[in-house]
Amino acid sequence: MRTTAFLNTAGAAIAATVAAGAALAQTSAEVVGDLPFVGVPEDGAIGWQPAATELARDIHWLDGMLLIIITVISLFVVGLLAYVILRYNARANKTPARFTHNSPLEVAWTVIPIVVLVFIGSFSLPVLFKQQEIPEADINIKVTGFQWYWGYEYTDEAVYFESFMIGQGANVADEAVTAELAEYGYEPEHFRLATDTSVVVPVGATVVMTVTGADVIHSWTIPAFGVKQDAVPGRLAQLWFAAEREGVYFGQCSELCGKDHAYMPITVRVVSQEAYDEWLALAKEEYPA
Repeated sequence: MRTTAFLNTAGAAIAATVAAGAALAQTSAEVVGDLPFVGVPEDGAIGWQPAATELARDIHWLDGMLLIIITVISLFVVGLLAYVILRYNARANKTPARFTHNSPLEVAWTVIPIVVLVFIGSFSLPVLFKQQEIPEADINIKVTGFQWYWGYEYTDEAVYFESFMIGQGANVADEAVTAELAEYGYEPEHFRLATDTSVVVPVGATVVMTVTGADVIHSWTIPAFGVKQDAVPGRLAQLWFAAEREGVYFGQCSELCGKDHAYMPITVRVVSQEAYDEWLALAKEEYPA
């Protein structure tokens, strides 16, 4: 009886410990509030993901401006071609001209493209410089790309964890995958987007990421943040962002890195400062560097 009672007590203690560990894992890594999901593909949708940073808004604006410029140029060229075809075909113009050059026209088609390119550069270079001039960070994170997952180290907080796709190697139709996604707070449509652990940052904080690769070249990308940086083995590169809205943001490795390249997604959770402080306190216990 004593042996049985002891085993029952020990079993209950082990079960409680495992359950507590699972609860801690979800509390510290995943359960950070009812957040909107950003970056989920939509049938028939085109265009950018909603911008969540100043960098992304600048890129979207620049893209819109360039679209106007290239549309005007394209319409001009098509109109010019149509005019030449109609005005100077053999039927309408039986006696073709035989001149070999036109200096004013040649100067014009050289100077006008230069002016257009200078105009574009005057707007695009400030956007590029804003991305590349790394500000002082509120949070520093080292990102390492592996075949085929990501490692994250909060260098100021001695926190390190690795992030794997939920249901890797399985099919979304598998009940186990659906159950695992639900356990972490995801829906079936988040399969191949969601990871078991996420980068968690507070809204409005300036986050600087130092990116490298452990084996081959990877690329860390969150489209809604307007950031994309190659992770090159043996080199350190940096990116920065300051998310303006809370949410769960999805990204993907964007550099062909091997057979499972398609299965190393990125998940970033932007939360309130209070939720971040709570997560960080638990993460220091669960994910000590």
